[in-house]
Amino acid sequence: MSQTNETPHEFLHPKHWKPAIGYANGVAAKGRMVFLGGHIGWNGQQEFETDDFVEQIEQTLKNIVEVLQEANAKPEHIVRMTWYITDKREYLANLREIGRVYKRILGAHFPAMAMVQVVALIEDRAKVEIEATAVLPE
Repeated sequence: MSQTNETPHEFLHPKHWKPAIGYANGVAAKGRMVFLGGHIGWNGQQEFETDDFVEQIEQTLKNIVEVLQEANAKPEHIVRMTWYITDKREYLANLREIGRVYKRILGAHFPAMAMVQVVALIEDRAKVEIEATAVLPE
């Protein structure tokens, strides 16, 4: 178990487990809970500016940050994310660039995460959808 100075959350990781890279195995948190619905890679006007996989992830993460700001929350308050992607091969082929985009927008904060490949998303042009839960300290 560990807690950083940047966040009041406790990251849960058994000492005898291999290190988790890019995610946390678990997070314990206390405070005001903020639940974000599934966000996709379109802008605030619900228009896609790109069909590029990495650029849609970038826009999706920016959208998440904007919604968090409405609750006076920051990326470091995120405790859980669920990613739905339409092509795991495209994800794996772009892993380094996705990592750079992620760190630029959310920082070096890696909450508990899950990723699922799906056949399709409701919006035909969407290649990624991400749900997030944040907890603001009391």
